[in-house]
Amino acid sequence: MHELTAASPAGWLHSARRARLLAWASLAWMTLEGAVGVAAGVAAGSIALVGFGLDSAIEGLASVIVIWRFSGSRTFSETSERRAQRAVAVSFFLLAPYVAAVSVRDLATGAHPETSWVGIALAISSVVLMPALGRAKRRLGARLGSAATSGEGAQNMLCAYLAAAVLAGLLGNAVLLRGGGQGRPRGVARRRLLLGHAADRRLTIPSGRSAPRGRRRRPPSRPPRPAP
Repeated sequence: MHELTAASPAGWLHSARRARLLAWASLAWMTLEGAVGVAAGVAAGSIALVGFGLDSAIEGLASVIVIWRFSGSRTFSETSERRAQRAVAVSFFLLAPYVAAVSVRDLATGAHPETSWVGIALAISSVVLMPALGRAKRRLGARLGSAATSGEGAQNMLCAYLAAAVLAGLLGNAVLLRGGGQGRPRGVARRRLLLGHAADRRLTIPSGRSAPRGRRRRPPSRPPRPAP
């Protein structure tokens, strides 16, 4: 880090500001992702979406650490960098086993998250956004000699993998429900239609027949008059 600072202090400081800015952007996205993921998961009854939303808190912790690392006098501090590296490593080892446990659980139980179009949109956004953030942070981490920034980028990549897994589950479940339920609504609708016709006949046919019978009925004949 000293070599980079001595060779190009202005460029290094610019990269440090970019790392802090990207960390702020990640933190804002993780906050939104967590809130929407948990809300959509609770609404759909999806454990996978709830877990995906809670996972955002671990990734947001890494962003907070990098923001702390490149703020104020800590920007050029190697001691702060070492502390940030250790803290990001702890958050990384919290995140990696979580992703592995969720994957093993889904494979073992055959669990399928409920369909949630909000969750699908959220997962697609994370699949697109997180790899871009992760690559940018890794490049900045290499320029700055900051393993903390590179580690945060690695967590963004893990978030993209988890989002892809959740997206595959949500889309697969939506297709299964759509394909398996196509015949049932038609059958239910047909039965309801037949029952409705039968009810209409029971209600309308007697009243409809009463009128014709009334018209066809002859008036009672008068009794014969007695002979004079």
